[in-house]
Amino acid sequence: LIGCIIFAVGLILRSLFNTFGLYTGTFIAGAGTSIVMVVLPAIIKKNFPEKAGMMMGFYSTALCLGATIAAAFTVPLENIPGSDWRWALGFWTLPLIISIFMWVPYTKGQKPNPTRSRASAPRLKGCWLAWQVSLFMGIQSSIAYCVFGWLPVMLIERGMTALAAGFILSITLGVQLFTSLTAPWIATRGKDQRPTIVVMLTMAATGLMTTIYGPMNLMWLWATILGLGLGGMFSIALSLLVLRAPTPQLAASLSGMAQGVGYIVAAIGPLIVGLLHEFTGGWDAVAVFYLILVSGSCFFGMGAGQAKYVSSPDSNS
Repeated sequence: LIGCIIFAVGLILRSLFNTFGLYTGTFIAGAGTSIVMVVLPAIIKKNFPEKAGMMMGFYSTALCLGATIAAAFTVPLENIPGSDWRWALGFWTLPLIISIFMWVPYTKGQKPNPTRSRASAPRLKGCWLAWQVSLFMGIQSSIAYCVFGWLPVMLIERGMTALAAGFILSITLGVQLFTSLTAPWIATRGKDQRPTIVVMLTMAATGLMTTIYGPMNLMWLWATILGLGLGGMFSIALSLLVLRAPTPQLAASLSGMAQGVGYIVAAIGPLIVGLLHEFTGGWDAVAVFYLILVSGSCFFGMGAGQAKYVSSPDSNS
């Protein structure tokens, strides 16, 4: 609830105070988002211990759906007569306010237990499995951020119009809904998650290479394959936060570590893509970089996907 409130304050600031508000509000909104995304896996682990993988699939699907809706409707909102970019961004405070009121009933009567303060945040820095989950989270997220940030630019340079490139990106975003829901369910049906990780990474790698080198008249197909792979990778990465943790406390610590370390790693990817394209003037070096990211995701995913639990010196788990 506190995370949602901080998030709402950031969105409001972002919409009211021009450039200063844009940067300050985005920073505050990001802080609120980080609280929510770290805590939700622990809530799911606590309330749905036997269906954690399926519920994380619903969660990742909701994330993809929300991102797709916002990407599709923000520009039309800006084009409404009398509106501008500030109103278009500020509009998304409304669903957040609804979510705040939905969380209020669940917080009534609950007080923090000071005797559990240490147990609620066990350390995981020395656990190799926790690092594998974190680096898998970060590298697969880096692939997605590179695609979302640079795919339209690459398609335009290959001869597409800006409108067509935006449509192809929307396909990539939209089809993620299918694998974001089904991939965790499939991954939890077998002995462990490694086979599903390999399948999703293969689809992502195929989609990446074909969007760069494949025939333009089949770009909708390449974008579909790419989106299915990205959606499956993201949902499995989120599911691992609860599947590798035996308790809600360890799920919270693993979530904090994986998303803290992981998103720092992820943020570097789009910058490297930009530098490679800037210095080489083409996309061949970017293609090699994509393959390196896929290989890194596969390496750490093979460790993170094993049917094991993280351990901590602060816990008996």
